[in-house]
Amino acid sequence: MAHGEVLEFEEYVRTRQDALLRSARRLVPDPVDAQDLLQTALVRTYGRWEGIADKSLADAYLRRVMINTRTEWWRARKLEEVPTEQLPDARVEDGSDQRADRALLMDILGVLAPKQRSVVVLRHWEQMSTEETAAALGMSAGTVKSTLHRALARLRQELERRDLDMRALERGDHSEGRERCAA
Repeated sequence: MAHGEVLEFEEYVRTRQDALLRSARRLVPDPVDAQDLLQTALVRTYGRWEGIADKSLADAYLRRVMINTRTEWWRARKLEEVPTEQLPDARVEDGSDQRADRALLMDILGVLAPKQRSVVVLRHWEQMSTEETAAALGMSAGTVKSTLHRALARLRQELERRDLDMRALERGDHSEGRERCAA
């Protein structure tokens, strides 16, 4: 790669790294994995930087590389994962409602298949149009719409399930307290 191209890539990374890290963070729940995902995508993109004729599309190219990389990782990990009946408790880093909602949303995104998660992230977080999402993921607009519909239905179902579980826990805690007071 020519010296000018290297400088151009370095400048691009310097100016876009925060936005790109946010995109990576939306694709994988763990912040360290998100950093690894972005770094891997940047390394892969660096080798192809000269081939990107329209640099205004570099963000879209990098997002696609991150999605492909995340999918590769997911497939590799899928073979190592063992199903369990009890899910680990979701962890919230601080007490504010906004951060709690964000943590919950990031957690429930984990129930989606990688393709569904990619569509939800690009359409709702990145605010891409259906056509832009289809182009970024290499699928038809109809597939984007149907995948998004199924993904949002699955997210609603998961939220309802968790809400019911929380209510059952709260009822169980209150009835135990009354039994202890009566004894």
